Amino acid sequence: MSLDIVILAAGQGTRMRSALPKVLHPVADKPMLGHVIDTARSLQPQSIQVVIGHGADKVRERLAADDLNFVIQAEQLGTGHAVAQALPQLSAERVLILYGDVPLIETATLQRLLALVSDDQLGLLTVELADPTGYGRIVRDADGVVQAIVEHKDASEAQRQIREGNTGILAVPGKRLADWLGRLSNSNAQGEYYLTDVIAMAVADGLVVATERAADEMEVLGANDRIQLAQLECHYQQRLARRLMAQGVTLRDPHRFDVRGEVSVGRDVTIDINVILEGKVVIEDDVQIGPNCVIKDSVLRRGAIVKANSHLEGAEMGEGADCGPFARLRPGTKLGAKAHVGNFVELKNAVMGEGAKAGHLSYLGDAQIGARTNIGAGTITCNYDGANKFRTVMGEDVFIGSNSALVAPVTLGDRATTGAGSVVTSDVPADTLAVGRAKQRNIEGWKRPTKK
Repeated sequence: MSLDIVILAAGQGTRMRSALPKVLHPVADKPMLGHVIDTARSLQPQSIQVVIGHGADKVRERLAADDLNFVIQAEQLGTGHAVAQALPQLSAERVLILYGDVPLIETATLQRLLALVSDDQLGLLTVELADPTGYGRIVRDADGVVQAIVEHKDASEAQRQIREGNTGILAVPGKRLADWLGRLSNSNAQGEYYLTDVIAMAVADGLVVATERAADEMEVLGANDRIQLAQLECHYQQRLARRLMAQGVTLRDPHRFDVRGEVSVGRDVTIDINVILEGKVVIEDDVQIGPNCVIKDSVLRRGAIVKANSHLEGAEMGEGADCGPFARLRPGTKLGAKAHVGNFVELKNAVMGEGAKAGHLSYLGDAQIGARTNIGAGTITCNYDGANKFRTVMGEDVFIGSNSALVAPVTLGDRATTGAGSVVTSDVPADTLAVGRAKQRNIEGWKRPTKK
C-alpha cells in the first residue's frame, strides 16, 4: 500500500529559551527533525510533507532536500489544523503522522504500526507511562477496545488514572483523513483542533482502532526543554552503545562514549572512555582506541591503534598503523600499514608509506613520505609562503635529522639524509647527506654576562 508521511514541525518551543526553532535543536549533532526525516525515508514513502511554522526559513534552509515538501502552518491552531495544511499534497492509501521533536522513534515500530492500517482500521501508537501527566489518555471500553483519546487538561479524575498514553503517532487510511479533519472542533480547554479527536470519529464511523505499543517511553519522548533534550541525548547514546557492543565492540564504559554520525565497526574493537566518533567513521577488526580521542570522517584499518588524546579528521590509518598519544591527523592524511605517528605530531594532507615513522614534535603538511622513512623530532615541512601551498616529497628509507626545516617545494631521493638542524631549500639526491646550517664557531676567552 502506498504511503504519505506528514511530520509536524511548526512549534516554537518557548521552553527551550532559544532563537533556534525547537526541531533544529540537536541530538548527537543532528537536528531532532533530521532524525525523524531519516526514519521517514527508511519507510520509502511516496512523499514526505514537513509542516513548519516558527522559524520556517531556518528549518527549510537547514534541511531542504529533493524528497521533502515543506508546508506552512501560519497559525498554530493545533495538531489537527497542522495536518490539514498538508491535505492537498496527500494521495496515498495510508498516511502516517510523525512529530519533528520525537527523534528516537524506531523504523521497526513504525513498520508494525503501518501493518495495522486497512480500509476499516487505523493504527495508533501508545505507550505505558510511569507518570502520564500531560499525556492524552487512551480510553477503552470493558472489552479493551479503544473508544477515544482524552487530553490531560480535559480528562476526568478517573481518566487521569489511566497510564496508557497517546504518543500522537497515528497511521490512517488516506481516503478517510480529509473527512475527519473537516469535522474537527476546537471546543476544548486549549481552543485547538486536536488530531486525537479523529479516534472518536473513527470509532463512530465503525472503524477499528488497532494499537501498537512503543518499546519504552524514551522512544516516543518529545523534547520541550533542554532537560528533556539531554535525556534524549543520553538515551540515544546508550542505544548506539548497545548496538555496537552487540557487533563485537568492547566499550570500557558505555556511559562515557558518544557517536555523532554513522559508524561501521568490525569485531574485537576496543574503545576506551570519552571517545567521540563524528561524521562517517569506519573501524575495522582489532582496532584499539585510547581515551579522550575525537575521530571524525575517518577510516581505521585492521589492527590500527589510536592512543590517548588524539584527534583525527578526514584521515585514514592503514593496517597496524598507530598514532598518538596527542597526535593530530588532519584532512587528507593517510598512514600506510604499520606507519607510526607519535606524540605531538600533526599531519595535514600528508601520505606516509608503509613503516614510515614520525615519532614526536613535528608538523608534516602537504607531504609525500616514502616507506620506512624516519622523521626526526622537531621537523617541519615549510609548505606555505603566505599565499600558496607547496609539496614536499621524500623517497623510501629517507632519514630526516631532528629540527630540520624542509622548505617546499623540495624533493629528497631514496635513502637521502639531512643533518640535524638543517634548513633544506634544494632537492637532495638519493644516497646523499644534506647539511644546511651555519658552521659552528667556538670563541675562546668569552665571558658570560653577570647581573649588575
